[in-house]
Amino acid sequence: MRDYFLRRLLLVIPTLIGITLLVFAVTRLVPGGPLERAIMEAQQASLASGAAPAAGEGMALSESQLRQLAEYYGFDKPWYLSYVDWLGKVVTGDLGQSYRYHQPVWDVIRERFPVSLFFGLTSLVITYLICIPLGVVKAIRHRTLFDNVTSIIIFTGYAVPGYVLGALLLLFFAADLQWFPMGGFTSLYFDELSFWEKTKDLLHHATLPLICYLVGSFAVTTLLMKNNLMDNLAADYVRTALAKGVSFEGAVYGHALRNSLIPIATTFGQNITLLVSGSFLIETIFDIDGFGLLGLNSIFDRDYPVVMGVVLLASLLLLIGNIISDLLVALVDPRIRFQ
Repeated sequence: MRDYFLRRLLLVIPTLIGITLLVFAVTRLVPGGPLERAIMEAQQASLASGAAPAAGEGMALSESQLRQLAEYYGFDKPWYLSYVDWLGKVVTGDLGQSYRYHQPVWDVIRERFPVSLFFGLTSLVITYLICIPLGVVKAIRHRTLFDNVTSIIIFTGYAVPGYVLGALLLLFFAADLQWFPMGGFTSLYFDELSFWEKTKDLLHHATLPLICYLVGSFAVTTLLMKNNLMDNLAADYVRTALAKGVSFEGAVYGHALRNSLIPIATTFGQNITLLVSGSFLIETIFDIDGFGLLGLNSIFDRDYPVVMGVVLLASLLLLIGNIISDLLVALVDPRIRFQ
């Protein structure tokens, strides 16, 4: 098993190269890149100033200026040579310079990483701490009043998109009742507060966004746990255990529960990407400057160094998450032996 995971770790490198190579090629081949936008902005500025182009000139920039722009944006070489240059810088820890923020890409990502990490980790922990026990109880008390009521609540929350729920929560609890702030991750005077005041301020701002993050994953995780536990409770090995005198609780927690956790373990790694990706719609509604909103804005602004940095980090987390999923499955199910 050790050799298997070592091979999986070694495969991360060529997989990352393949993903980033494809994305890099797309960013260089699609129209409307940063060079075209710079030329268009220069032409608009020239027209706004009232300066008419000279005879025979259709551009607001000279040939030397165009060459300088192409060199600045890295468009003076074929895309595959530019990718080799970018990959060489990545190996040294340099993700490039942002076109929009004029800062190193890593600094731009690092400023927004704690925000998305907070929401991602909190959502992940709350989801598994609540949904797994809730799914177990719903499976044991199937078709009871508790099961029916919780199913209605869960499906209602799942049917409402997170960004729609966010708008409703802001309208009612923030604008109308004024129980929560209208947006932001912290208050403007956050640095001047004490530790407990900072904690209270952070929870005050994070409550409504966390509800929006949780509504979708609650239904999926809870019902996945419930359905798999019910299938295992109906299996022959559980009936055999009950026939041999094992109590129902012993059969549930000693036999069926561990097998029911296998599908939960297989999907755990995929949720690792949520630690940073977040939801740009929720971040937009609550005015949270997180990782998801950064990735969306970088695509709209053709800020390709930031796009590549976001793709690299998200892909790396996804690949590592898949390895963690395999490890968790092996820990939960002793029958599995990876070769």
